Formats: sequence, structure tokens, C-alpha cells
Amino acid sequence: MIRVLDILLSVMGLVAGFPLLALLWVWGWFESRSPLIRQVRVGKDQQPFELVKFRTMRLGTANLPTHLVDASAVTPFGRFLRRSKLDELPQLWNVLKGEMSLVGPRPCLPSQTQLIAERERLGVFAVRPGITGLAQLSGVDMSEPRRLAEVDSQVVKSLTPGLYFRCVVATALGRGWGDRVRR
Repeated sequence: MIRVLDILLSVMGLVAGFPLLALLWVWGWFESRSPLIRQVRVGKDQQPFELVKFRTMRLGTANLPTHLVDASAVTPFGRFLRRSKLDELPQLWNVLKGEMSLVGPRPCLPSQTQLIAERERLGVFAVRPGITGLAQLSGVDMSEPRRLAEVDSQVVKSLTPGLYFRCVVATALGRGWGDRVRR
């Protein structure tokens, strides 16, 4: 059921969002001449895949988790994209291709070995990574690998269509759940 929802919503998002995607691509082109980035990430069953996002950092910035990169690397346009979450829109293509889901644990970089080990221990790689999920809505980021893997494992154990829609709606409205999911 979740995969059917992913396909339907990603197609609707790509079609309805095409004018916005095109506008953001053009805006990004004028800023960096390279508006999209492609990064190898760790997906379901620890299979690598190429994630697509709008560029938010200057060209030449190290391929590291965001919390390890100097904040000055983020461009003015990138700050806007991050605040509005619009940098994630191209990932609808990853969802449509079946590499991601709308809701699930955020895909990590292959270099995030501590997070990979924690997720493997808790069975998190049994599901597709997501554009949004419980961790993001709860304010848990990749700088806390053990805690993040624990929250991610909740998605694996409890993802229902109801939780899926609550996560999608909360993300679209820019809301989080604060301490509700935190331990």
C-alpha cells in the first residue's frame, strides 16, 4: 500500500510541481551553473543509489554530512531552499524510481559508518529511505547516530498508511512533533 501511495503522490508532485521545479532550477543555474547535485546514499538493504537534490552549498564543498560542513558553505539561495524544504523536491524522482519513499529514515552517506552500524543493528535498512520521517519531524538529526537509528527503527516497526499521511502532511505544513518521539 505504501509503495502505491509513493507512486501516486510522487507523480502528482512532479506534475503539479513542474513549474516550481523549473523556476528553482533556473534560479539555481544563475547562482552556481550547477543547480542539482547527485550524491551516493545508502538505501534499502544497504544498496547504494544516487540521490538528487537542489544544490544548497557552494561548488567544491566537501561531500560530508551537513552537520560537519561549515555553515558559510551554504549559499543564500541554499538557505532559502533549506528553510522552505524545496531542496528536497527533486527526490520525488528517487521516490518514483523506487529508490526512496516519501516517508522513512533519511538516507545517509556511505561515510557515516557509525550511523550505518546502528541502523543495521536495529534493522532500519529493511525499508526504503524517505524524504521525511519521524526523526526529521522530531528534530533528531544525523549528528546523533544512535538516537537517530532508534527513532528510525520506530518507522520500520510502525509505518502504517495513517502515520505515512501524518508525516507527509506535517512536513508539507512545516510542522514538527518536538518531544513526542524523543526518548
